[in-house]
Amino acid sequence: MSLIRQIFSALLAASAFSLPAIALAAEQPLSEHPEETLALNSPLVDMAAPEFLPSARDIKIELLPVEPTASGPEESMQSGQAKSTVTTQDLWSRIRNGFAMRELDSKLVAKHERWYANHPDYVERMTDRARRYLFYITEEVERRGMPSEIALLPMIESAFNPGAYSVSRASGIWQFIPSTGKKFGMEQNWWYDGRRDVINATNGALDYLQKLHDMFGDWELALAAYNCGEGAVQRAQAHNRKRGLQVNYASLKLLKETRNYVPKLMAIKNIIADPARFALALPEIRNEPYFAAVVTTKHIDVKLAAQLAEISEEEFNALNPAHNRPVILQDNTDLILLPIHKMETFRANLESYDKPLVSWQSYQPKKGERLDKLAPRFGMSVENLKLVNGISRHGNISNGQTLLVPVNDEENETEFEAFNMHLSDDHGRATRHRVRKGETLSHIARRYRVSVSKLRQWNGPLNIIRVGQIIAVSQSAARIPSNRVKKSIDSQSKLVQNNSYQNNMPPL
Repeated sequence: MSLIRQIFSALLAASAFSLPAIALAAEQPLSEHPEETLALNSPLVDMAAPEFLPSARDIKIELLPVEPTASGPEESMQSGQAKSTVTTQDLWSRIRNGFAMRELDSKLVAKHERWYANHPDYVERMTDRARRYLFYITEEVERRGMPSEIALLPMIESAFNPGAYSVSRASGIWQFIPSTGKKFGMEQNWWYDGRRDVINATNGALDYLQKLHDMFGDWELALAAYNCGEGAVQRAQAHNRKRGLQVNYASLKLLKETRNYVPKLMAIKNIIADPARFALALPEIRNEPYFAAVVTTKHIDVKLAAQLAEISEEEFNALNPAHNRPVILQDNTDLILLPIHKMETFRANLESYDKPLVSWQSYQPKKGERLDKLAPRFGMSVENLKLVNGISRHGNISNGQTLLVPVNDEENETEFEAFNMHLSDDHGRATRHRVRKGETLSHIARRYRVSVSKLRQWNGPLNIIRVGQIIAVSQSAARIPSNRVKKSIDSQSKLVQNNSYQNNMPPL
């Protein structure tokens, strides 16, 4: 009996859930999800018990045999079949067994190894966050016959921070910019950003990487193209061909960040392979699913969903980071990821809950409507109305954007900072400020009339800032200093057209 089948049997015995007719073979897709559109304050939809799946959104489920295959990693990669190491109880061992990329002869690998070894607290936080996502990613990487190094890529993209947001408007653990995210099926709107959806973004990233590997025939070049775009790599290759030079990754003239990209991944690989050599320790991650998915058409407050699952809002948001607002509304987002051991708890609590599931509703104001006149109609303070909707504290007139307001004129004093509203409803339109000599974080915050805490929220800790460093500032929250400064900022933004951070390491 396979591991997944054993898990399913145990869960069925422990719960009253009824499983859907799902695929237990690679060729059969999951059943369609309900498509009914509900009014925000509509009564609950009667439906069968919520479904739970080990993966979601049209992900094919493939049962891996218990017995390991006899083939090595090279044979597995050539045949397109991932070898199974499902018998191990440790996910790190499974990942090590799937390493298949060749060693990179570069001094930069040692440089990044030293950086990580000198920052054990960074590695600890990064790998601790990885425990939520790494099993699912590893499963998908193996299913596609890719080297398991690819499963570690979010470590250099986002440090597995699901709310990570870069100065190039890249978002999520895989750091998709808006255009590339849309190209690979990640919807982005006022309520929801699919680039931060764990399932959507993972499968979009792996689709993209497979496409790039097919294009370049080499994982190093595919990774370079993931970082800076396939066009940049093709132009670098064309430049070398004209001069009779080699066109492999090590020989290409690429941006500094891209030259460091693969060495950084190889450094991570070497650390995972032998953490003791670098005086580092990895947290235990069991080789089993961390989350499952509840399929439901019910609209529900994020805070309430976490309460019904008896988990913290932080944990809920880490598994469901795609939601921009404190209520889950979007029609296509009918899946909620929860820790697998909390599925029965959520089901039982939801079944016995006899109060409304939503405390928020959407409101479409007229353009030019005054916020100080609008807020009292919904029992809200102007400050809270702005906070909920990501409006600048200096904005007093509606620009026509949809607003989130309480139901039944009851102001909800939830801590909205926990949600992924990032840089306004425009999904990341940001000013880029280049740090000048003598500037401090407080000086920059005063310049754009925002708080230091907001700057850290958008950019990471920022404990130390350096001359030339790029710091993102929300245009919705900031007052742009002058047209001259804005022109300078716009010219700087053209330099950053990739899926990753400009700084050496992603913020934690």
